[in-house]
Amino acid sequence: MTYPNPADLPDSQRIVITGIGLTSPNGNSLSEMRDGLLNGKSGISDYEIRYFGKTIAGVCDFEIKKYQSRKDARRGTRAGSVGVWCANEAIVHSGIDWDNFDKSRVGVYVGVTEHGNVETETEIYEISQYDYDCQFWSHHHNPRTVANNPAGEIALHLSITGPHYTIGAACAAGNAGLIQAVQMLRLGECDLALAGGCSESIHTFGIFAGFNSQNALATHLDPTKASRPFDKDRNGIVVSEGGCLYTIERLEDAKKRNANIVAEIVGYGMNTDATDFVLPNAERQSQCMQMALNRAHLSPEQIDIVSTHATGTGQGDILEATAVHTVFGGCEKTLINNTKSFIGHTMGAAGALELAGNLPSFDDGVVHPTINVDTFDSDCPAINLVQNEAREVGKVEYILNSSFGMLGINSCVIVKRP
Repeated sequence: MTYPNPADLPDSQRIVITGIGLTSPNGNSLSEMRDGLLNGKSGISDYEIRYFGKTIAGVCDFEIKKYQSRKDARRGTRAGSVGVWCANEAIVHSGIDWDNFDKSRVGVYVGVTEHGNVETETEIYEISQYDYDCQFWSHHHNPRTVANNPAGEIALHLSITGPHYTIGAACAAGNAGLIQAVQMLRLGECDLALAGGCSESIHTFGIFAGFNSQNALATHLDPTKASRPFDKDRNGIVVSEGGCLYTIERLEDAKKRNANIVAEIVGYGMNTDATDFVLPNAERQSQCMQMALNRAHLSPEQIDIVSTHATGTGQGDILEATAVHTVFGGCEKTLINNTKSFIGHTMGAAGALELAGNLPSFDDGVVHPTINVDTFDSDCPAINLVQNEAREVGKVEYILNSSFGMLGINSCVIVKRP
């Protein structure tokens, strides 16, 4: 398919990021997170959850009561609180006149890997203390577990009356939220989007037990060294929580209010492996990257940073390295990195958070490293991976951000220096 060149589009069809709000295991703002990425600060720590017991995880520590009352936070969900924090922080960062903005023209598009397991597990645990008497089941359970909950809590909190929904796209969901925002803005369905992803995954014992049963849950005596994508001694995924939402607008609207433009979204791609429930397909992943490049009218050589999805699993990392090598193997200046080595796998938030961690490269010209790579796995095709120490490159023009998920869903987003 032939796509229009983004550079030739009118400002009403060019889409830009103007605000970022996030919470991650190594920081509750972009500056905090970036500082951790440049200085090798891991956000992984010891963790314990009922039934499963002791493990490790990436835990966020943000000030819930900055934006929510104690009552609202208790009535809602952890994912909702993550989303409310990120949405408010993004609005503040954008400098938009929120009080006077038409809330019916705001869309909320939040990617999630899964939602509702935490609340259902909690209720089952609670009634187990009362011989499983369902009269003790919370009347808040249903609104907590409906699929649109995180986006709905944000809309309710901010009095947004435009469209809101969550996007169930497994671990490709953070990118999927951004892609949905781009499409809805171009269609004229909204004038401002709050988009990205969020996760409360560490609060469900089922996800730990599930990955453990697949022999895919990372272990290490030092939690900060457990998440080690592409390293020969990697042994699985570190489960984390987190969130990242962006304010996204048409370029013409951002110009009208003299907004500080963080980046322009110039390309994206989504496709499906259709080959396995959990094992990735390198050919489809490389096709997804090429789709995003085609939409952006870019050659692989023009991409400065490829932010990888790699989670630290044995086969998954090899297959993704194969996909990256297929597209970027001959590109000497294209550098590869991975953010999960710092913060673990934030599931539905991963794509949005990992993109955020790389966006400051437009300003500082530095590519953050992948930590915990003691020995690059020789079973992975050679990729230009920035290992253990940040690299100064002087100027960054384009970043490609990949996120892939179970049941073979793939997503890529390309952003450009504003």
